[in-house]
Amino acid sequence: MTEKALRLGTRRSKLAMAQSGQVADAVSQVTGRPVELVEITTYGDTSREHLAQIGGTGVFVAALRDALLRGEVDFAVHSLKDLPTAEHEGLVVAAVPEREDPRDVVVARDARKLTDLPRGARIGTGAPRRMAQLNAYARSHGMEIDTVPIRGNVDTRIGYVRSGELDAVVLAAAGLNRVGRIDEVTDFLSVDTVLPAPGQGALAIECAADNASLIAALGELDDPFTRVAVTAERSLLAALEAGCSAPVGALADLLADGQIVKEMRLRGVVGTTDGSTLVQLSTTGPVPETHEAALALGRELATEMLAQGAAGLMGERAH
Repeated sequence: MTEKALRLGTRRSKLAMAQSGQVADAVSQVTGRPVELVEITTYGDTSREHLAQIGGTGVFVAALRDALLRGEVDFAVHSLKDLPTAEHEGLVVAAVPEREDPRDVVVARDARKLTDLPRGARIGTGAPRRMAQLNAYARSHGMEIDTVPIRGNVDTRIGYVRSGELDAVVLAAAGLNRVGRIDEVTDFLSVDTVLPAPGQGALAIECAADNASLIAALGELDDPFTRVAVTAERSLLAALEAGCSAPVGALADLLADGQIVKEMRLRGVVGTTDGSTLVQLSTTGPVPETHEAALALGRELATEMLAQGAAGLMGERAH
């Protein structure tokens, strides 16, 4: 008798289906059980409002979590940057697989790079974080750009460029990799230019906290280095009291000496969306050995950023 299929809850978007399909294959390999995708529509998928207006955090996650808690699905896959920073009672992130490329990328007309865009170029993005850093970069490099808020899936966003409505759009490299469209990228943005969203490029595999056997099986897919990095980034975000619509960028990366990982560097940025004011700091220390140490690293950097005036730059607090 074949074992019953595991049900994986996923959003319906092409990107969500692609990344869930990849996780489904991996889970099938470690458990020896078939995995079926259960498509769930979330409020974030159906609302036409801008993310900043609908509260940002959790709009893509709540329906998946409800399905998990009701037992309609066995586990769910989220883009980690969409996941609220607060723990959810009854649920556990059983695995954070190895992270994809965390960078942001530009898809521009005429294969242009950010620095080649025409004066007054219209650049589309849904993220205040990207707007703040792009505008700050433009200010410091004598460029004139116009950042335009957009929503929609990868097709819609790239469509604005193809139709000539926008000169460029900024997207996450990881998403384009997962849907097989990375070859459309015209410029990879250095993290020194634009720090990604906390957790960008990483996935979270979540299941019920009382399902010990599934937690153990999913745990095989966990990448410890990715987990400590995103834990530090999200701790910074939580300590700044910011949702995913806030203009906060963070990246923890591992500093290696040859093959030996020596330290972790955590960088954070918060700014006004017009780019006129940025608070950008970093800290370097030993690689956190525990979840608590990773949390502490994020909190410490957030405290320094708040001391430098970060709180006043957060814009509207998400209620």
